Amino acid sequence: MAKFIVRRLLWMAVVLLVVSAITFLLLRAVPGGPFQTERGVPAAVQRALEEKFNLTAPLHVQYFSYLGDILVPRITGPEYRRTLTTDYLINIDLPILGEDTAVRWMNFGPSLRVRSRTVNMFFTENLPVSIQLGVAALAVAIMIGVPLGIVAALRRNSWVDYSAMGVAIIGVSVSTIVMAPVLQYIFGVLLKVLPVSGWGRIENVIMPAFTLGIVQSALLARLTRASLLQVLNEDYIRTARAKGLSERVVVTLHALKNSLIPVVTVIGPLFAALVTGTFVVETFFAVPGMGRYFVTSVNNRDFTVVMGTILLYAAFLVLANLVVDILYAWLDPRIRY
Repeated sequence: MAKFIVRRLLWMAVVLLVVSAITFLLLRAVPGGPFQTERGVPAAVQRALEEKFNLTAPLHVQYFSYLGDILVPRITGPEYRRTLTTDYLINIDLPILGEDTAVRWMNFGPSLRVRSRTVNMFFTENLPVSIQLGVAALAVAIMIGVPLGIVAALRRNSWVDYSAMGVAIIGVSVSTIVMAPVLQYIFGVLLKVLPVSGWGRIENVIMPAFTLGIVQSALLARLTRASLLQVLNEDYIRTARAKGLSERVVVTLHALKNSLIPVVTVIGPLFAALVTGTFVVETFFAVPGMGRYFVTSVNNRDFTVVMGTILLYAAFLVLANLVVDILYAWLDPRIRY
């Protein structure tokens, strides 16, 4: 298992390197730049800004300079001052080497449009919000979708099955653009039991988490039902029943774990997508997460913010898939690495 994890982590580095190269080249290939506005910018001013942020250098020089700022750690002493170009995501003090000495790592650079902020500031201030919302939405999706799928499979072709799958179809069909204002109107305007927007209290999490989670719960419900029905028709399930085991034991100990393998496979990428933020829900509920800034940075050609956010999403996705692969062995003892 340890060898498998190390090998996957090495492949993760390769994947992130390829993603960074493709994203970097595509951003440079798109017409326009971070300093172009509708009112226009004098050529001299634009040239000065591009030289300041190293955008006039050859592409390979820009790319390797960007990678160096992220990958190469620095050891700094008392002379270090945090600026827009020297803002590091990881800072570890090393008092054994001297006062104010620290290892600093991962400088994603300054935002090219929001001049007073760096990409790391977006991460440290907005990423925790997206993580909280994403974990809450994933919990809603699992708590609704998986039990719904199990009940539908155990009551196949009954009114329970049809009702559960009807709810799932509604969840898939109704997008977050519709769900969000409906929930705001019902629970925020009519009933006045939940705040319409904002962040910082537990009540602010409920509606956006449910808006995101109910759509994904429909997917999990349908997948759980289909997978459990397939497992229930396997030979070892018939053997367990023939041995006189109760239906509860057959389902919980023999069928359910194996049927959850496709569900866990979907949950991995789903977790990465929810954690990195969703633009629509964050806009409707005024949630200060990563999604809103990512969309605006794409429109503004803010190269550093787009690069940092995509690399962050890719890292979450690869790590989530690694966790899923590890869970496979727990769900199905026949799986070995």
